[in-house]
Amino acid sequence: MDSSIILTYAIPVFLLLIIIEFLYGVMKGNNNYRLNDALTSLSLGLISRFTPLLGLGFQYVAYKYVAEYYNLKLLNLEEIWVWIFAFILYDICYYWMHRIHHEVKVFWATHVVHHHGEEYNLATALRQTSSGFLWKWVFFLPMFIIGVPPEVYVSVAGVNLVYQFWVHTEHVGRLGFLEYIIITPSNHRVHHAQNDDYLDANYGGVFILWDRIFGTFIDERKDLKPVYGTVKPLKSFNPFWANIEVFYQMALDSYRTKKLKDKFYVWFSRPGWRPDDVNEKYPLKKNDLSSFEKYDPQISNKQKMFGFFQFTMINALTVIMLFNMDKFSYSEMLSVAALVVTLAISNSFMLDGKKYANKVEIFRLFGVLIFLYFGFFTSFIYLILPHTIITLMIILFLSRDDNYSLAS
Repeated sequence: MDSSIILTYAIPVFLLLIIIEFLYGVMKGNNNYRLNDALTSLSLGLISRFTPLLGLGFQYVAYKYVAEYYNLKLLNLEEIWVWIFAFILYDICYYWMHRIHHEVKVFWATHVVHHHGEEYNLATALRQTSSGFLWKWVFFLPMFIIGVPPEVYVSVAGVNLVYQFWVHTEHVGRLGFLEYIIITPSNHRVHHAQNDDYLDANYGGVFILWDRIFGTFIDERKDLKPVYGTVKPLKSFNPFWANIEVFYQMALDSYRTKKLKDKFYVWFSRPGWRPDDVNEKYPLKKNDLSSFEKYDPQISNKQKMFGFFQFTMINALTVIMLFNMDKFSYSEMLSVAALVVTLAISNSFMLDGKKYANKVEIFRLFGVLIFLYFGFFTSFIYLILPHTIITLMIILFLSRDDNYSLAS
């Protein structure tokens, strides 16, 4: 579903709409964009595109096998009603996939990335996981069993995902009777809130009908403003840590607990559950909404500008790859993916205000130069080499400034 060409071609439109929303918020005196939060969301979204690009997982093999050997062949490509039926059926499957990913911890581990953002804007929509390929596909197997043609499936999946982009905004209020039918910004704000009264609700992709039918609908209240983010805050802009943090915590809890039953159950419990003995000895700090403060490390304007400059490289490499994937070998795509991920991680250290950020970036830059010397990234050398040299010069120049250092 995440490999739909519809999503790839929507990326430039998404970026344009994000800029428009930002400018609108500034003009209205109601800007809810922070550079660190927005760059993290966008970087996570771009990195997630390499998962289908590199063919990670075995969802395509599973889909093909089921379609070939267990296909009831009840549907065909030519009938208009098949497209409508598939669109509705996909959203029902999406509802249950989404709901289970909020109710079972091992599934939550692959979905939590989307909820880490403590701002709610169109950039948040692009804050996507890179590990969803592990088991998200299982929930859509029924579509192949009844015979939804692959072309139809990919198309409706792409449209469903693109639709969800626009509901990630605070600038659109309630939409009257549409609140009873479709996912809107209002009812999706509830879904992203960490308030106790808003937790575990509104899972639909396009239609809110399934939440109303299955009892998971919660309406947005005028007297309760949503507070965004996760109950246990990530407190990091590191895209790698965002993708593995819950997996790491589950493994740690499973290792530390003395009860054999709990060592297994910790993986399939509700997201907030932990073994009693572990919770008592190793308590985790959760947000107190009465004194909640967004994670926002203070860094200089020069650091922010440098962070944005680094992001432009992440964006350029990913977009070039996505729109020209047929021109590159698998090894080239894998190399660029590794470069983008390491660049995003290094950039996150600076956004997090880490003292070692400049040292990590210098180390990474020399690593890139070594790889270039040995013939890696040859198709991108005219982009990567100038960027590497310019970045190295910027760091060295800024580090000489007594009043500023990337290590500050």
